[in-house]
Amino acid sequence: MNSTADFVAWFRSVAPYVNTFRGKVFVIGFSGDMVTDENFLSFIHDINLLASLGVRLVLVYGARPQIHQRLRECHLEHKSAMGIDITDTASLQCAKEAIGRIHFEIEAQLSMGLPNSPMANAAIRVASGNFVTACPFGIIEGVDFMHTGKVRKVNVPAIKTCLEQGNVVLISPLGYSPTGEIFNLTLENTATEVAIALNAEKLIFLLDSLKDNLSALNNEKLLPRELTVAQSKLFLQSKKNNACALPDEIQKSLACAIKACEGNVSRTHLINRHTDGAILKELFTHYGIGCMISREALESLRKARIEDVGTILQLIEPLEADGILVRRNRELLEIEIDRFIVFEHDGMIIGCAAMYPFPQENICELACLAIHPSYRNLGHGNQLLKTIEEITLSQGNNKLFVLTTHATHWFIEHGFIEVSLAELPKLKQDLYNYKRRSKVFMKTLKA
Repeated sequence: MNSTADFVAWFRSVAPYVNTFRGKVFVIGFSGDMVTDENFLSFIHDINLLASLGVRLVLVYGARPQIHQRLRECHLEHKSAMGIDITDTASLQCAKEAIGRIHFEIEAQLSMGLPNSPMANAAIRVASGNFVTACPFGIIEGVDFMHTGKVRKVNVPAIKTCLEQGNVVLISPLGYSPTGEIFNLTLENTATEVAIALNAEKLIFLLDSLKDNLSALNNEKLLPRELTVAQSKLFLQSKKNNACALPDEIQKSLACAIKACEGNVSRTHLINRHTDGAILKELFTHYGIGCMISREALESLRKARIEDVGTILQLIEPLEADGILVRRNRELLEIEIDRFIVFEHDGMIIGCAAMYPFPQENICELACLAIHPSYRNLGHGNQLLKTIEEITLSQGNNKLFVLTTHATHWFIEHGFIEVSLAELPKLKQDLYNYKRRSKVFMKTLKA
């Protein structure tokens, strides 16, 4: 940050997220590769920060590379089918040894409290146990997966008790059956089922495949920034029929995200594990850095309400200062709030527009069209304009005009043509500000 003022502005900007996340349950899944990464300590620091802000954390880790390494050390063959490890009796022993070792390493990292470090005075308490009941994965297409299992049940009361006591819950990829058997589970299945059972606010996967987030074939992003459940299903299907397939890790995680959101998890996030501070950047900035999957679309257009006045003022004031928009004070905005529609994204107003009718001339004015700088050139202005046009037609008017000093080309591209001041309604002509010398553009609307 360039100055103390920048820091203050940033710190204030994260306050809404802190208030929203306090007391919420986040399930975070990360692979065994991440545990051995040199940046894992930074991730632990971020976990400490989330815990200190009152987020209730459930950490689910994987151990596939450690298990495979242990198999090699024991000169045992790694077997798999359909992308899932086959766990025989000898492999299960290796899995238990590898998972046990990694479990204690994670607990040790979470227990640090060195002075002059982000973990100073952290005092994180870690809780783990037999929270997951498992059953055999079974025999699929003639393949017996033996001790490979899947989640059957999650002990929700036990986990919630630990979370209410302020503990970070650590869950391994091992499950236990009522008959005393142990099953080797996948990280994805475990994290997803735990999140669904807890009705978690968020399920977060930190992925290796998103390191570059680019397709090698066409240099496009592997994942868009946001997807609904319906869009995610279409996206997965389109990639199956495409020569440029998604990495298996992303396909599995996206399928889990769909299942989680359909199971009442509010949001699922897929994040690049190689980005320092990835979780903080995803959670505490409105734009984020990963892919967020939600049940329904996060964007909506609605009529403005009186409580939106302050936010609309913040949105339009920079444009007023630059002379792009005519100044409106709070009192005027409160009086005219019924004229406004707003574009809302995940609870944040990112755009607005107003419509003023002149019924005697069957014409309306489009005014105060503004988009937040971070969301420009994404089509939101087009949607606001289209909505204003629809409202204009619904009220029996067939023309829309706008006065502008800076956006002449944009309005021409959207079907407006420049007209003379004399074509405006008489009342608007009388109010015309000759100092601004705004150009007048008009569009004839068709139902």
